[in-house]
Amino acid sequence: MIRKGTKGWRMCVDYTNLNRACPKDSFPLPRIDQLVDATAGHALLSFMDAYSGYNQIFMHPEDQAHTSFITDRGLYCYKVMPFGLKNAGATYRRTVNNIFAPLIGNTMEVYVDDMLVKSRTTNQHIPNLSAMFTILKQYKMRLNPTKCAFGVASRQISWLHDQPRGIEANPEKIQAILDMAIPKTVKDIRALPGVSQP
Repeated sequence: MIRKGTKGWRMCVDYTNLNRACPKDSFPLPRIDQLVDATAGHALLSFMDAYSGYNQIFMHPEDQAHTSFITDRGLYCYKVMPFGLKNAGATYRRTVNNIFAPLIGNTMEVYVDDMLVKSRTTNQHIPNLSAMFTILKQYKMRLNPTKCAFGVASRQISWLHDQPRGIEANPEKIQAILDMAIPKTVKDIRALPGVSQP
């Protein structure tokens, strides 16, 4: 068990061997610059966060046994997608993109488990929210009420911060990057996360 940043605990199972056996699903993240541009000029925004997003997607019955873990009380497996699977993020993003496909780019934007409903006029906002909630209800998805804000003009969302002049990076979330020392050698550059070495 690992304590979460907020209250509560997250159960983590070591799926190293299972992840090695699975091919990588390279479903991409949305382009954040396009999402930011898509929210400009809207009168009202509502921000929602899915409650334990991965755990809202059911495992295929034949694959449940692969998520088995041992406790002092017996052997258990997940019926829903657990945290720690290599392709959990890609599976979740694909699922959310598919269920909200009619709304994304029109009245809604999605970034991983953050959802945003936007309206150019205040009168459009309730119908736009209603369309989103109809889909949530249809797929039995739940939201985390402590991370939702409805009908507002500014709000922090993930690592973005909405300002009257537009959406910009949230300073609290990018401070580590701002404080990073400038690389001076090839070795320094290769040490950056995500940079492959020849």
